[in-house]
Amino acid sequence: MRKRKPKKRFIQPDPRFNDPMVTQFVNNMMWEGKKSVSYAIFYDAMDRIAEKTSDNPHDVWKKALENTMPAVEVRSKRIGGATFQIPTEIRPARRLSIGIKWLIRFSRARSGKGMADKLAAELIAASKGEGASVKRREDTHRMAEANRAFAHFKA
Repeated sequence: MRKRKPKKRFIQPDPRFNDPMVTQFVNNMMWEGKKSVSYAIFYDAMDRIAEKTSDNPHDVWKKALENTMPAVEVRSKRIGGATFQIPTEIRPARRLSIGIKWLIRFSRARSGKGMADKLAAELIAASKGEGASVKRREDTHRMAEANRAFAHFKA
């Protein structure tokens, strides 16, 4: 048995939107410890969203994140020599971090000039329920649905 759970670290809210989730997003986007660069990219993307959609960019970002976060995933488990994909529900903290990572990953994979442009485009698409990150979530859900027959093997 393990000893105790580590303490939950609390993230400081960001300066512009006063939202700790934005800080978590920026931390995930950061490369080589360059947080100021990461913030600059994020806020630049927010400005571009405001120009393109005339909506509140923070709301667009939240909607995009909501549309990207998966509710279920499949976990591999070996049972009697065979490996089964067992659908399991995802706890809220993991849902959020997976959603953030998918948005960033598929933003980077997009074509376009500069990360701010790509991020803005992916966020706008995701908030409308389109884009690669939302497609990834739907694929994950579809896979869990296909393997629902193995749900009784839950660990």
